[in-house]
Formats: sequence, C-alpha cells, structure tokens
Amino acid sequence: MGLLLPFRFSRGSAVIRIHYMGLPSNYTTALVSEFLLICFPNYQSWQHWLSLPLSLLFVLAMGANATLLVTIRLEVSLHKPMYYLLSLLSLLDMVLCLTVIPKVLAIFWVDNKAISFSGCFFQMFIMNCFLAMESCTFMVMAYDRYVAICHPLRYPSIITDQFVARAAIFIVARNGLLTMPIPILSSRLRYCGENIIQNCICTNLSVSRLSCDDITFNRLYQFVAGWTLLGSDFILIILSYSFILKAVLKIKVEGAAAKALSTCGSHLILILFFSTVLLVLVITNLARKRIPPDVPILLNILHHLIPPALNPIVYGLILLMCYFTQNIQNIITLTCNHYKKTVKELFYILHFL
Repeated sequence: MGLLLPFRFSRGSAVIRIHYMGLPSNYTTALVSEFLLICFPNYQSWQHWLSLPLSLLFVLAMGANATLLVTIRLEVSLHKPMYYLLSLLSLLDMVLCLTVIPKVLAIFWVDNKAISFSGCFFQMFIMNCFLAMESCTFMVMAYDRYVAICHPLRYPSIITDQFVARAAIFIVARNGLLTMPIPILSSRLRYCGENIIQNCICTNLSVSRLSCDDITFNRLYQFVAGWTLLGSDFILIILSYSFILKAVLKIKVEGAAAKALSTCGSHLILILFFSTVLLVLVITNLARKRIPPDVPILLNILHHLIPPALNPIVYGLILLMCYFTQNIQNIITLTCNHYKKTVKELFYILHFL
C-alpha cells in the first residue's frame, strides 16, 4: 500500500519539496521549486564593485538601442531593408539584456539569488534562442551586402520589404524551433535536492549539472544544435564576404573598391564584437579546469552586454556621418545652383546694357 507523506523545509531562500513515496526507506526524490544563483563563488566581495560598470553598460545598451530604433522609425530616408534588419538586431539585443542583466544586478545589489524553476528555464530559452537569432540576423545582413556589391542592379528587386519580412519569419522560426528542446530537456531532468547554481544566469550546463539523471543526450543536443546554427551562419557569412572581396578586387575604377568595402565596414565590426566574445567564452568553457571558474561567468555576462552596447554606437556613428555628408552635399549643390543662377542673371543684365 503506497504511502504519501509531504514534507517541506527551507534551504537558504529556496524551498525544496520532498515527497516520500511507498518505496524503501533509503530512496527519496526531491522536487526543486527554486534555484539559487551564486555569482563568482570565489570572489563574492567583487560584486558591489562590479555592479557599477555593469549598470553603466546596461543603461548604455538600452539607451543606445532605443535611440537607434526611434531614429530609424522617424527618419523616412532610413526606411530601407538594411535598416529594418538593423532594427531587428537592436530588438534582439534589448530583449537579451532585459532577460539577463536585471537579475544579475538584483543579485549584486539586494542579494536576490532565488529564481523560480520555470523562470530559470524561460531565461535559458531566451538566451539560447535570441543568441542564435542574432547570428542568423548577421548572416542575412551579410547576404544584403553581397547583393548590394556583387549584383547592384538587381538589389532593389531582390532586397525588398517582403524579403525582410520573410527573413524575419525564418529567423524566428528556425532558431525558436531548434533551441526550444534545450530548456525542455533540462526541465524534464530529476533534480535531487541540490539547487545551487554556480553561475549568475541559468545556462544549460550549469543547471543540468545539478541533476541526478544522465545528461549526455542533453549536452549532445546543445552541442549539435549550437554548432549547426552558429556554424552554418558563420560559414555563409564567410562565403558572402569572399564573393564580395572577389568582386571588389575586379573593380578598376580608382576609389570605387574602397567605397564598396566601406559599406561593409560597420557590419564587419559588429560581427567582430559578436564572434570574438563568443569565441573567448567557448574557449574558456573548454579550458574550465585550467582557469578560475569565475572567468567564464564574467565573460558570459559581458557577452550579453558588450555587443548590445557597441552595436548601435557603431551604426549610429555611420548614420551620423552619412547624415552630415548628405547635408554638406545638399548645401554645396544649393550653393552652386544659386551661384550659377546669379551669374546667368548678371550676364542677362549686362547683355541688355
């Protein structure tokens, strides 16, 4: 006859529910309802000092992206496919920041380490999904530059508003469907009482490591999905810029090659920010045993702050330069036209004199 005796006790600020079933006395199963996020386990005294630069970066990222979105929305001359893709990138950056950084700052400021079971896996899904979406957006932007430089006459007919809409649907559908199993697989694991996550955020490996089940398939799926999504995007970006470089080298007109490459400069800088931080994060995770455990944690946080803070600044400067250049050209054109008109009127008067 089965016997159910519910029992609750507290561990830190997290509640762990244990249900004793009609099984032998040495068998217990603990259902964890909350996790505790322990940031920088070896250097917790750094948290208050680290919160200041992280807060400034967070405000910068949110403010710069919001400004860029408003500028693109209000400036009619920026209602073009390339800037729509840039708007999508800014939205992804803002969602990533809002999902991760406020919780990190709450841990630093008020020691709010608890995160609910469902909240943890929701954060995990947003991080995995939106990171892959950003990578896919960079790939679409690289294709945009490829068509603009290699097939300039066909650019208006290929890169249209409809193309951007279809690309956005593809970005959301592909990455959402392929990354959704990661938090689902982790949430279905049995967590036998241990609820302390040695991280500031709910990464898949940090959370699944607490499980008493075999997590081989969980890790294998994340590895395959990650390298399939990010790897395929990276390969297509390299191919796009290989064709761009090949086309530019064939240009014989003086200064045309530099002008063509300048249109890709800002995009290359953004990819550099994104891929460099991500690559360093992957390397530090692979060499986890040789470096302090706090280093990958810090890099993981910075990866959600540095690209979102710098992306709109880079494109903002490019937009500002284009704006001033266009205005200067308009002023010069108006001045020249006015000068020509004045000269014509002067000759007309002299002719009748």
